Amino acid sequence: MNINNICDGVVYVGVNDRVTHRFESLWPIPRGVSYNSYYVKGSEATALIDTVEISELPVFLNHLREQNIEKIDYLIINHMEPDHSGSIAAIMREFPGLKIVGNRTSIGMIGGYYNITDPDCFYEVKDGDSLSLGDLTLSFHFIPMVHWPETMVTYVAERELVFSGDAFGSFGALNGGVMDTQMDCDWYFPEMERYYSNIVGKYGKFVQRALKKLEAVKLLYICPTHGPVWHDRIDEVVAVYDRLSRYEAEEGATIIYGSMYGNTAAAADTMARELCALGVKKIVVHNAAVSEMSDMIADAFRYKILVVASPTYSATLFPAVEQFLRAVETRELSGRVFATIGSHTWAGVVEKEIGAFLERTKSVSAGHVEIKQSSTAETDARLKELAAKLVAEC
Repeated sequence: MNINNICDGVVYVGVNDRVTHRFESLWPIPRGVSYNSYYVKGSEATALIDTVEISELPVFLNHLREQNIEKIDYLIINHMEPDHSGSIAAIMREFPGLKIVGNRTSIGMIGGYYNITDPDCFYEVKDGDSLSLGDLTLSFHFIPMVHWPETMVTYVAERELVFSGDAFGSFGALNGGVMDTQMDCDWYFPEMERYYSNIVGKYGKFVQRALKKLEAVKLLYICPTHGPVWHDRIDEVVAVYDRLSRYEAEEGATIIYGSMYGNTAAAADTMARELCALGVKKIVVHNAAVSEMSDMIADAFRYKILVVASPTYSATLFPAVEQFLRAVETRELSGRVFATIGSHTWAGVVEKEIGAFLERTKSVSAGHVEIKQSSTAETDARLKELAAKLVAEC
């Protein structure tokens, strides 16, 4: 049994990366990541769908040899991010005469990244175009800004299969198998949420457009560029992307705080206890100076209530909290029931600084509690009132 076989004529040839510590030099990947590439063999021609990160080229070439791939007629470039396009030049050297298939934007990027500019190297496609491999047909459908402007997907009608680029991808290497039918894939779903919120989160409206474009297409297989090939669990995967791109959330609360000497931390814990007492069971509390930004963003996407607590620091917000708010703003996260806590010794600016954030993001706060020096019975009572208001507004 060749576990790399996805269906008749389609073979997985991607690689695993369990060495890199941070994806994009930002996001921790303790369980690794896969760079997925696929080989399509038609009765008259063949195609390779995307390549892999250049550091994995030797393994990639070995995988092509293991599958006895001696000829590639077309190299389809769905997405130009270098973790997928990095081996283009090497594949051209290994398989001389192949044509690179891409749209106008991706072809321009190939020239800029890899200095490949000879028009004879390219086969340009437009949205909806198709390319025959004989008994299999590739059709190309543009999904710009999911999450780069050149992004497209490639559909094989005869197999009801889509090569989806980064869409429907997740962090996590592939451990033994390739398809969801071969592995326990439960753990990929939180990694998918973290991947989406960290990488794609800003582009929800474009993901929605892409999903609508795929509604009329029957799918038996989704083949992303990261994570498992989806077959049995397609409905679940599409539902995750639909929910996240609508910025919908589940019941629960994320509390993000910064604290120098423990007073703001104590207020964050008080808020967590009050929410719990009101029946909120899913509560995550992050010390912004210690927690990974990746996890804080993912939890802000996951739960309806978002509480941000910060001391005044050099007449502005605590730096780690400010960085978190910038990340939320960049991703255009909306629809959260939001509240803030501030603390100061002699001059508080937290409410004012977060007010500017609320104005920029067109968000509304359910309330603010300011603490001078340390909590009192009065501020604890106000935190209790604020917790009740948050729950009531969910």
